Parts: sequence; structure tokens; C-alpha cells
Amino acid sequence: MPRTLVTFHAHPDDEAIATGGAMARAAAEGHRVVLVVATRGEVGEVPDGFLADGEELGDRRAAETRESAEILGVSRVEFLGYRDSGMLGEPTNDAPGSFWSAPIDEAAERLAAILREERADVLTCYDSHGVYGHPDHVQVHRVGVRAAELAGTPRVYESTLNRDHVLRLAERMRDMDLPEGATMPDFNELQMGVSEDRITTTVDVRAFVEQKRAAMAAHASQIDGGSFFLAMPLDAFREAFGHEWFIRHGAPGELRESALFEELA
Repeated sequence: MPRTLVTFHAHPDDEAIATGGAMARAAAEGHRVVLVVATRGEVGEVPDGFLADGEELGDRRAAETRESAEILGVSRVEFLGYRDSGMLGEPTNDAPGSFWSAPIDEAAERLAAILREERADVLTCYDSHGVYGHPDHVQVHRVGVRAAELAGTPRVYESTLNRDHVLRLAERMRDMDLPEGATMPDFNELQMGVSEDRITTTVDVRAFVEQKRAAMAAHASQIDGGSFFLAMPLDAFREAFGHEWFIRHGAPGELRESALFEELA
């Protein structure tokens, strides 16, 4: 039975990196996919001269989001209208209109209105740490969980990262040849995701990694063609990005499932 999946993200490009495969898979399986983004990523960084004269970064990133969404098979894209809060501790955290400073119930009602319109079966947000601690990502968790309560959305999945998988993969890829200028991140220093035993839901998206990579590349203002991830050979990219991980909100920790629509009535 066709379902409706709403994915909620903090900034343009988050959707492609975190849930692009699950979105593409859901669309290919005949489900309706809706993307909601809290901000337009106004405080992202771009090289000098990247933007056209008079072009605002938020406008560019919104356009990139729509291009990414088309690649992934998304039926509807909405922005909640908040401003990018920037990294933790920056003055932009508390700027008027920033997502981090928005009252939870106010922002949740904006999202809940979309959930009601769409009669959403599943909502994705982020884990309670926002995957890596960014204020807007933490706020996505808080707002997403509350919006699902307000709208009566039956299932919420918290997008996360399998930290153990990433560390295993980094060890195996340490000696991989990369194009000149591309460098591998130090994954041991990145406090991202959760341990494997906390993950309830692992979605196999290996058949959709080419769409996922194309969606990431659509965000050229933030992910240039020489980035470590886009420079990886396709087989290595498939191994790194061929699964996406979630914690089903409110489910017992021992639950193990392989899809976002399992056992929905």
C-alpha cells in the first residue's frame, strides 16, 4: 500500500547526505515523499566569487535543494521559513528568526500543518544529539518529535549515523588512493552518530547510491566535486553510503528492522 514519507531536515544538503537513499527508495517503491527543510542554510560558506553579483546564498541553496529533490523523486518541497543558526556558540544562534531560538511549539505547529495536509505515515527527523551536535539539528529532533505528537503521525524515525560502521570503514579506507586535493576526514575526532547497538532500523539503499551521489553533487555550493565523498570510487561510495540508519522513536532498543514502513497498519 502506498504511504507518505515526510523527511525533516535542518539545512539544504542534509537531505541528500542523511536520507537521500531512503527517499529515493521510497519514491521508487511508489510511496509519496515530502521534504521539509527548516532553514535555507544562509550562513554556509562558499568560495569567493562562487555566487553571482547580488545572489544570496540562501536562494542558491534553496534552488540546489529543489534540484536534489527532483533527483530523489520527491513530490513536494517546503521550507519552514527560519534562518540558519550557525554552529554552536556562534552569535547567529540567538539572532531573530533563527531556528535554534524558535519556540518549540511554534515551529512544531508549522511542521504539523504539513503532516496533517499530507496525512503522513512516517516522519524522519534526527537523533537527540542532532547526529553531531549542530544546534539546528538538535532543534530538528525536538521540533520533529513534537510535530508528530500534534499531528498524530504514527511513526517517527530519528536519522543517525552508525559510528561503529564509520570507524571500521575509515580503517579499511586509510590507504585508498584519492584524487589530488581530496583528503579523508579524521573520523576518530568526529563525535557523530551513535553506537551500533542503539540503531533499530537499517535501510539498504545500495541500489540508489548513484541517485544519492547525484543529489549530493547538486549542492555544489557546499559539496564541491573534489570533496572526499564525491571523489570516492563508486564501489567505495556504495559501501560508505549504501545503508542509512535510524532509531525508531519510542520503540524498544532491541528492535531490528530494515524498512521505514514495516508493520504499519
